[in-house]
Amino acid sequence: MSSSSVSSSSLPNRWVLAIAAFLMQLALGSVYAWSVFLKPVASLYYHVPVDQLGSAQLKPTNFTFSVVLLALGITAGFGGYLNNRFGPRVVATAGGILYGLGVLLAAFAAPNILVLYLTFGVIGGIGIGLGYIVALAMLIKWFPDRRGFITGLAVAGFGGGALITGPVAAALLKSVGVGSTFLYLGIAYLVVIVVVAQFFRTAPDGYAPAGWTPSVRQQTDRVVRDFTLAEALRLPRWYILWLILALNVTAGAALISVASPLAQAFTRVDALTAAILVSTISIFNGVGRLFWGWLSDGIGRPFTFLSLFVIQAIVFAILPSISNFTLLLIPAAIIALCYGGGFGTMPAFAADFFGPKNAGTIYGAMLTAWSAGGIVGPILITSFSAGKGIDYKTPLYIIAVVMLVSAALPLVARVLARRRGDVVEVTASSGK
Repeated sequence: MSSSSVSSSSLPNRWVLAIAAFLMQLALGSVYAWSVFLKPVASLYYHVPVDQLGSAQLKPTNFTFSVVLLALGITAGFGGYLNNRFGPRVVATAGGILYGLGVLLAAFAAPNILVLYLTFGVIGGIGIGLGYIVALAMLIKWFPDRRGFITGLAVAGFGGGALITGPVAAALLKSVGVGSTFLYLGIAYLVVIVVVAQFFRTAPDGYAPAGWTPSVRQQTDRVVRDFTLAEALRLPRWYILWLILALNVTAGAALISVASPLAQAFTRVDALTAAILVSTISIFNGVGRLFWGWLSDGIGRPFTFLSLFVIQAIVFAILPSISNFTLLLIPAAIIALCYGGGFGTMPAFAADFFGPKNAGTIYGAMLTAWSAGGIVGPILITSFSAGKGIDYKTPLYIIAVVMLVSAALPLVARVLARRRGDVVEVTASSGK
């Protein structure tokens, strides 16, 4: 059914859909508050006082976060297909139920950490993956005129989820303990996500807002046809985009997974004060998704990712030398801004290079890069020991070097796309 055959009065307000998607992502993004749970959970499962925890306890506990991202990425790979078949409302509702249930059941996982991996990690991660990809697939089709901005907005809520959950979880952990905190939060997530999912709708085929005429840049900065997932997987540029996303995730996930204990180790603050860093990361993670998504509409996706990698190379190299908590907030905020920027920009990058029709399926498969980076980053950041504690500085320097080398990848993707003639790139100045 084409958009011309649908009266505007019969269509939902697309901005209501955007708000509903943002609220759902806000609840799903609470997973980024994981570092607040890290030490209390490790202490509970390994019966070691919080101030005596070392790599032997923190590394396997932090693996829970990697399991979440692994399940999330794999699920998103087929979540786009489920969205096309069953519609966004059904899939998002299922995602909310699974995420809420996973967190809720984690309340009863102790003392078996494998059960924690299964509940919070696998069940919760599957729920996040379903909800996350559905929101993007839905909004890309409703907003052909603001592709970068709307994908940034859609995932800004996800990046900002820990802003609310971080301090709330820290207070709950102190007052009611790990089990009850998981129980209360799981119920809250389930209710919020299921309610807002009922607003989701599928855009008509070929939908365009009334009166909109694509600009020269919007016409030329995109593929000349829509690719299927099978076709996209035969092109080298899909794998380069996958690698770009995986490397960006590796860097950000490394810091996010240990934000609270790293702040305590570097600046000697207590857990409640360290939760401020978690909230700061959450704010800029969300802002970065919106800001870089919007900026990419003007400067192009390849140059956006080039900027992200160069900035992170500099900041990760500076981070280990900081011992003042207030100063620590600055590089952490910049890293979070870049981490979120990758998620805000890549959906539009994929839609530019492969077309919007199957963008949900193609980008969903690409989100396996989230899983890869989500495993490598947290493992890397906790793999070096310093006495009885963790050496965070060495992996931070390693990440800085990786980011510098990665800066060439967006330009390689751009050259490959132009060489095939599927995509014609123009500069911001020439695309007026």
